[in-house]
Amino acid sequence: MLRLLTASLLATSALAATAAEWQNRTIYQLVTDRFATPDGSGPPCDTGDRKYCGGTWKGIISKLDYIHDLGFDAVWISPVVANLEGNTTDGQAYHGYWTQDINSLNSKFGTADDLKALSAALHNRSMYLMVDVVVNHMVSNSDPPDYSNFTPFSKASNFHPECFITDYTNQTDVEQCWLGDKDVPLADLNTEADDVVSSLNSWIKSLVSDYAIDGLRIDTVKHVRKDFWPGFVSSAGVFTIGEVLHEEPSYLAPYTKVMDSLLDYPAWFTLTAAFRNNTGNLTALATTVWQSQASYLSGELMVGSFLENHDQPRFQSLTQDSSLIKNAMTWPFVQDGIPILYYGQEQGYTGGGDPSNREALWYSGYIEDKPLVTHVKILNEARRLAIAANTSFLTTAALLYAVSESTLAVSKPPLLALLTNVGNISTAATTWNVPDAGYPANEVLVDVLTCNKVTADKSGGVLVHASSGEPQVLLPTSALSASGSICSNLAAQGQSSSALRNVVASALPVGIAVALVFFVSQLTFDF
Repeated sequence: MLRLLTASLLATSALAATAAEWQNRTIYQLVTDRFATPDGSGPPCDTGDRKYCGGTWKGIISKLDYIHDLGFDAVWISPVVANLEGNTTDGQAYHGYWTQDINSLNSKFGTADDLKALSAALHNRSMYLMVDVVVNHMVSNSDPPDYSNFTPFSKASNFHPECFITDYTNQTDVEQCWLGDKDVPLADLNTEADDVVSSLNSWIKSLVSDYAIDGLRIDTVKHVRKDFWPGFVSSAGVFTIGEVLHEEPSYLAPYTKVMDSLLDYPAWFTLTAAFRNNTGNLTALATTVWQSQASYLSGELMVGSFLENHDQPRFQSLTQDSSLIKNAMTWPFVQDGIPILYYGQEQGYTGGGDPSNREALWYSGYIEDKPLVTHVKILNEARRLAIAANTSFLTTAALLYAVSESTLAVSKPPLLALLTNVGNISTAATTWNVPDAGYPANEVLVDVLTCNKVTADKSGGVLVHASSGEPQVLLPTSALSASGSICSNLAAQGQSSSALRNVVASALPVGIAVALVFFVSQLTFDF
C-alpha cells in the first residue's frame, strides 16, 4: 500500500527539486516531434521539409527506458503550448517555438492527459521533467500580425512597436525590437506592461502546477529586460535555465543573478572551435572557463554544459574524427555544471544547421550497441560515482591543468579527465603532467573509458603519456567499488590488493613488509 501511495504522489506532483538538486542530474534534450511516435512506427521525415513528422508525448513515454539506460535522469522536451497552424515560408511549427496561445496545448504532440502521463512516467522513474518555454514573443504568418489570433495577448498594445533587430550591440533594440522577418514575424511582447507581466506570471505558475513540471528551459532570455525575470522565476517556483546566446562570459554574468542557471554558450563557442580539428586551441577553452568562474554568480557550477542543441550544427557535421568527437562529448560530463546531451548525438547524427540538426531518432532504431552510446553511458556513470565518492564534488570548482593548445586536464576530485585535440590520425605522443592532482601517494587510478590503470606518484601527482588522441577519465579504484558495471573487476582488484597490503604491513617486520607490498603491487596492477 505504501508503494502504491508513493507512486501516486510521484505521478500527480512535481518532485519539487531545488536548483542544488538539479546539479546532480544529467539532462537529455529532445525535439518532441522527432524523438518517437506513439505507435512505434517510423514515418518518413525529411528535415528539409520543415514539417511535423509525428513524434508525441506518448512516443516519449514509450522510449523512456532508452533514455534511462543511457544514464540520464532528466528530460528536456520542446515547448508544449499551441503554435501557429499551417504552412509558412519557413515551414511548420513542428519545433514548438511559434506560440499563438499560451493557454492551450499543442494538439500535434498530444492531449493534456498525455502530458500528465509523461510527467508521471518520469517521476515514477525518479526522473525530472524540463519543459521549454517562450516568453519573448508570439508568432504570425502575416505582417502586420493579426493580433486577434493570439491568446491572451490579442491587442497591438500588448506588443512592442514593430522593428526588426538590426543592431545586436544595442541592448534596447535586442529587448524591444522583433526577431524573425516580414514573412514570419516574431511579435515582441511588451514585457514592460503590467498586464502582460501579470498574465505571463499567472500562466507559468499554472503550467508548472497543472503538469507537475520540475524545471524550465527559457528561450531568448536576452531579448527580455533583465528585471522581468525574477518575478517570472518566482512565479514558476521551479528550477530555471535560460538561453542567452552570446560568446562573452561578461555578457552572461548579469543574467546569472536573475535565474538559477544559463546554458553555457561562451564555453560552447570555444569548445567547438577547440575540438573541430587538430589545430584548435584548448587554451582558449580554459580561458573562457576561468573568466566564467570569476564572473558568474555561482561560477560555472550552475551552468548547463552542452556540445549540441537544436539551434546549432551538430558537432559531427564539423568533424568525423572519432577521437575529437569523444573528447568534445566528454567535456560536459567532467567539468562544472549540469551536463546536457542533445538527442541523436549518441547515435552519431551528423545534421548541420537548422533544420538539418532535427532528424527523426526512429531512423536510428534506438540501438544501444554503438560506440558513442557506450561512451555516454560510461560518462554518466563516472560522474555519478564521482559525486557519490565526494560530497563536495558539485560545489567545488574544477581546476584546469596541463593547459596547452592540444591538451587539457580537468580536475574535480576524485575525477581527473585528460583531454586532447590531436585526433585519431596523429602519431605524436601526448603528455599530461598534473603534479597537483591531489591523490594519496601511489593511488591506483582507472581510466573508465578503457579500464587501463594509472598510478599517482609519491606526491599524489599524475603523469600520463599517450600515443593516441583518445580522452581519459580517471577515477580511483575506491570510487569504482560502488559500481557494478564499469571496470568492476579492477575495482575488486584494487580493494583486494589494498587489504592484502594492509595485512602484510601490519603482520611483518618493516623491511620484509615493504618488499612484499611492492611485489604484490606488481602482481596485482601491472599488465
